[in-house]
Amino acid sequence: MNTAHAPMDVLVIGAGPGGLAIAAALGKEKLNLGVLSANDPLEPWPYTYGIWGQEVDELGFEELLEHRWSKTVSFLGEGSRNSISPENNFTSHNRDYGLFNKFKLQKHWINQCNEANVTWHRGKAINLEVNELFSIVKTSRGAVFKAKLIIDATGYEPIFLNIPKDREIAVQTCYGIVGEFSQPPVEENQFVLMDYRSNHLSEIERQEPPTFLYAMDMGDGKFFLEETSLGLAPPVKIETLKARLHSRLKERNIEILKIDHEENGLFLPMNIPIPDLTQPILGFGGSAGMVHPASGYLVGGLLRRAPSLAKEIAIAIKENNYTPKEIAQKGWENLWPKELRRKQALYQFGLEKLMRFEEEQLRQFFTGFFSLSNDQWYRFLTNTLSLNELVSAMWTMFKKAPLSVKWGLMEMKGRELNLLWNFLKPNI
Repeated sequence: MNTAHAPMDVLVIGAGPGGLAIAAALGKEKLNLGVLSANDPLEPWPYTYGIWGQEVDELGFEELLEHRWSKTVSFLGEGSRNSISPENNFTSHNRDYGLFNKFKLQKHWINQCNEANVTWHRGKAINLEVNELFSIVKTSRGAVFKAKLIIDATGYEPIFLNIPKDREIAVQTCYGIVGEFSQPPVEENQFVLMDYRSNHLSEIERQEPPTFLYAMDMGDGKFFLEETSLGLAPPVKIETLKARLHSRLKERNIEILKIDHEENGLFLPMNIPIPDLTQPILGFGGSAGMVHPASGYLVGGLLRRAPSLAKEIAIAIKENNYTPKEIAQKGWENLWPKELRRKQALYQFGLEKLMRFEEEQLRQFFTGFFSLSNDQWYRFLTNTLSLNELVSAMWTMFKKAPLSVKWGLMEMKGRELNLLWNFLKPNI
């Protein structure tokens, strides 16, 4: 039996970080909107979200951090079979790094939605129709929603968005634990962005796709350790990551005393194509290809880009007699302007290269990357460089790179020429 709801301005499908971020921003624009999700919007998110200190300060969300570190480092050396000295190719980043309290972040967006009288609906969307007046969504239980604009924020496998299937998706995989250990696995108050030391691996394992440790002191004797693989296709198996983390600890004579939380497999798609920008609905978050291909960061981009997109949508709905397709077009133009599409092609080109690099090349590459100015590499990772600045940073890094890295960057395989073409002539 169908249940028809009153027409609204916007219906957001999905209540994860992307859905809540854009719903909260739209609520501030005084639009009549609803959120439709298969799960309870208050259901806890399974993963952690990091952000650089400067970025969160500029956005004004520092009160939503659970932890913040000033001692931020990476270990980019090979590591010695006879030594685990932390001085081995030690790189200090001289930048604060933070970890969101994901419950506070979630509650912050939900409170903003409630203050704007956003309506909450539960259901699984299964059908979409778009005409000249409304987009119409039906759920598996017969509910019917009409809105001037539909925003599909259902994640990396969106329900309705049309995403090109022109590539094998590179996936970043992680296995992590929060717990107590027989001795500190990292220094007090330390955050480790990347630890590529491989003294715990056998010679055969070193020929396999490299992984690194992402780790931090959580205080009160608790530490978060996560064995991580860069985006790869096919991805590194969780079992491999778990075994490597245990080998890493064993090499340092560290025992796990207690596990408080286990992230048993984060699968983060890194190179999702930009959706078809001519379709009559809009996307936001992972569904719209907003994950940074070079770093995997998402939340900072959501916080920066949601307000501008919401204003554009509000103008299109309030001040013009646009069709749903025309409103969506205004949204896509704001979300993916030409310069940002060109930057995305360059980032994805770089990811394609890193996917082919062996361990030594990766270590040399990241050593060169962090030899850029502090501002350059930070803005590279947060996607806040202009196109010209991005090209300049990449050229500077290329000039400094050793021959093996230069050759890896110049050698063209697979999709790399297509990505360069997308840089020169980005898709509409």
